[in-house]
Amino acid sequence: MYIERLLEPAIKSHLFKQKALIIYGARQVGKTTLVKKILADLNIPSKYLNCDEMDIQNALREAETSAALKQLIGESKLVIIDEAQRIKNIGLKLKLLIDNFTDIQIIATGSSSLDLANEITEPLTGRSVEFWLYQLSIKELLKKNDKIEMSRNLENYLIYGMYPTVAQAKSSSEKSENIKYLASNYLYKDILKVNNLKNSEIITKLLTALALQIGNEVSYSELSNLVGTSKQSISEYIDLLEKVFVIFRLQPFSRNLRKEIAKSRKIYFYDLGIRNALINNQNPLSLRGDTRQLWENFVIAEKIKTQFWLMNRSNLYFWRTYDQQEIDLIEEKDGKLQAFEIKYKATKKVKCPIAWKNAYRDSEWKVIDKDNFWETLD
Repeated sequence: MYIERLLEPAIKSHLFKQKALIIYGARQVGKTTLVKKILADLNIPSKYLNCDEMDIQNALREAETSAALKQLIGESKLVIIDEAQRIKNIGLKLKLLIDNFTDIQIIATGSSSLDLANEITEPLTGRSVEFWLYQLSIKELLKKNDKIEMSRNLENYLIYGMYPTVAQAKSSSEKSENIKYLASNYLYKDILKVNNLKNSEIITKLLTALALQIGNEVSYSELSNLVGTSKQSISEYIDLLEKVFVIFRLQPFSRNLRKEIAKSRKIYFYDLGIRNALINNQNPLSLRGDTRQLWENFVIAEKIKTQFWLMNRSNLYFWRTYDQQEIDLIEEKDGKLQAFEIKYKATKKVKCPIAWKNAYRDSEWKVIDKDNFWETLD
């Protein structure tokens, strides 16, 4: 069953404007399904090139001129290049196509923003539009399911995540099997290929350590001691994990007030199913001690997904003072501040920290719990 992706209209609105469309996203989030859906909807001469296949890789590598590239794509008006980061100098090849054949639309996808961005940034300056596709969002699932059913499934999203094959699986055992397969077969595939990394043990230890610290501030020095590698390596690995869409960082909000922390960070996972598979914990919430952290991660990840399909990004932070007054999420947009406390269950009224209220009097304050979460999606 195809679930309509909220990014689809934005992509279609940029077609045939003499720019390559670049879609970034982790493996198995639905990039190929999305571009094939667009291809089918347009019903025009087209070509799909899967760069995971060796013969396609060889054909593209050998096509070094515009004439050779035109021979490869024939009379196609829409060309999909899937997992384009596999092709060395792909940026120059895309530039040749765009400059010489203005009636052709190129859509390229990549599961590593590091590799693909390195290849295309300079050649395609002013010639491309970039999009980011993530795991399914609650807004997308609401198109197929009503809010009552979604509320019933909320715990499953916190435990098994939002990958399409997982979210659409009928039983808990099938969800568990699917996410474990993704975690073991795809999670490390692009991570280890970048920079020819060989030591999967360090990556595994680091990911496990990060999985156990969601919702907490992370110290690179502590991670260095825990994992057994240098602080510099930890920084590089975390940067890499972010570029292959496994984790994301949240920086502290500070306007240089004396008591605000300014040099820290929190790290979250784009998909909680991957996080839980890493620590081998798929227990129900009633048997867990990390429900608060799961809910916090989930809400913030949904915020990020919403921003990218709206093509209207805001700045997201957390906030803490040295005397331990803190707020889970700060959103800065158009010069306005919104502060969010994230609680799975709103058992009692949560008050805004006095230091925040005094320092940022014009900001808005809201508690997001599992009952009012649905109202925060727009």
